[in-house]
Amino acid sequence: MPVPTEEAALLAAFEARIAAGESIEPKDWMPERYRKQLTRMMSQHAHSEIVGMLPEGNWITRAPSLRRKLSLLAKVQDEAGHGLYIYCGTETLGVDRQELTEQLLDGRAKYSSIFNYPTLTWADVGVIGWLVDGAAIVNQTVLAKASYGPYARAMVRICKEENFHKRQGYEVCMVLSKGTPAQKAMLQDAVNRFWWPSLMMFGPSDTNSPNSAELLKWRVKRKTNDELRQRFVNLTVPQAIALGITIPDPDLKLNEATGDWEFGEIDWSEFHAVLKGEGPCNHERMAARQAAHKEGEWVRAAATAYAEKQKARQATAAA
Repeated sequence: MPVPTEEAALLAAFEARIAAGESIEPKDWMPERYRKQLTRMMSQHAHSEIVGMLPEGNWITRAPSLRRKLSLLAKVQDEAGHGLYIYCGTETLGVDRQELTEQLLDGRAKYSSIFNYPTLTWADVGVIGWLVDGAAIVNQTVLAKASYGPYARAMVRICKEENFHKRQGYEVCMVLSKGTPAQKAMLQDAVNRFWWPSLMMFGPSDTNSPNSAELLKWRVKRKTNDELRQRFVNLTVPQAIALGITIPDPDLKLNEATGDWEFGEIDWSEFHAVLKGEGPCNHERMAARQAAHKEGEWVRAAATAYAEKQKARQATAAA
């Protein structure tokens, strides 16, 4: 169907602003498709931060020292904050946070596939900080230049905190790599299990990514999934070499001409299975979030009652 003249003019002006590198703000006109793509992407990001608290949260009381407990507690707290920042950003698009929460709890919404893998040992906590948060930084530093202002600004603070998380994780890995043979073996086992899921975090390959074209066109994303994945590999392999750890990929090799570390084929069938709810911990993660939501009902009720009481007092004072 033909686009109405007025809307066509608005669309042209919008795309001109995007091309000029301007930031789109909540009160600005935007195409409905742009709004929907942002809502999908930002809500998925927020859900990932909240669900991402679970794999590490159960290690807080089991961390090997008070220092490790405190740093891990701080990290999990940061992740809760990141989720709240981004939920606030989605609200500027006209989406209610309660609706987003319901979408997560009833399975309609997605979150990062990496959080559906179990944390079996203390080494997993270090490797998550090093690999998972390292992958997040590669992705989010680009999102700090996203065309939508509230999302980009949230990424500035989040990236600073994610850098702390990666340093914390890499330090854990470094200590284990210099420890006993059993500790180094535990670290290698964790890397073996998390390496490929970490590569999957960037999403499907460019040839099979249904949303990338629009997100790149509107400069929500500035690089493709495969470009970001390659940057992550290039940054991470030298760090693994410094640790004395082997990357579990027999096809991994340095291309002297390009400077890139070439890697083997990702098992996309595993990626899609996890997204469909067939991962090792999908049901466990959802059960934990649903239980937490139910147990927190009294807090929400108390907050609502308090807000109504304050509103009544203000109305009485103004009368």
